[in-house]
Amino acid sequence: MKVLGGSSRASVLTLRKALTDLVNTQSATAAATLANDLFIILSSLTSSIGLRRALTDSARDSAAKSELISNLYGKNITAPTQALLAQAASLRWSSPGEIADAVENLAVEAATAAAEKNNELEKLENQLFDFARILKANPGLRQALNTSVDTDANKLSLLEALVKGKYANSTVELLRRVITRRGRSIDATLAAYSHYVAARKDRLVAHVKSAVELSDAQLSKLLSALSKQMGREVHINLEIDSKVLGGMSIRYADDVIDGTIVNRLAEAGRALVS
Repeated sequence: MKVLGGSSRASVLTLRKALTDLVNTQSATAAATLANDLFIILSSLTSSIGLRRALTDSARDSAAKSELISNLYGKNITAPTQALLAQAASLRWSSPGEIADAVENLAVEAATAAAEKNNELEKLENQLFDFARILKANPGLRQALNTSVDTDANKLSLLEALVKGKYANSTVELLRRVITRRGRSIDATLAAYSHYVAARKDRLVAHVKSAVELSDAQLSKLLSALSKQMGREVHINLEIDSKVLGGMSIRYADDVIDGTIVNRLAEAGRALVS
């Protein structure tokens, strides 16, 4: 996985929250359309460094960026997707290329949300892992799907012959994106997309670390607050760790809210040193 710069990491977290808020109100079909729109944007961002620079240029105001987005995509993508891209353009990025990485993340998460709404999330995660094993065991197939010599149409036909009727529609659609992704090997793209799918799935589980046991009332209150924040039902895994001294930390996949006393003491120590 590519490690994003500090500004970009913060922007991705903001966008992932915005995406979650959006797909929570959408049907499976609308979430799939959102994913398709984001993949359209990703294609143009990947092929145009000028567009990446225009959307991340801090000297260009938000109105100008929104106008650019409307002119480029107004007839091809939905209004919610345009608004999400405009929000991305308003945020700070460590480098222009990292806005494309963020859009790719969002596209896969939107596709994962559509799979979730179609009750295919478990299949999607398992089948991506299965396909990775198939590629590893068949170097000739990997080469055929990874080559830049053959056309996308031929590679997609080969993919369809391999998985049609065997994998869920959500999996097939995401694998089509893996096969046609430019500028990266099939292995790296499949690994990245599998990571994004797993991260989306893990956001259904909150890993809570506390110094002491929580009462039933405290757990119920925490569960209610987290479910409200996430916009859906959340399961809590509670870990008791006396080393945190007090307070608690909450982790959703890659996102961490650390309110432990030991973390506050460490932050205070770093502040004193600096």
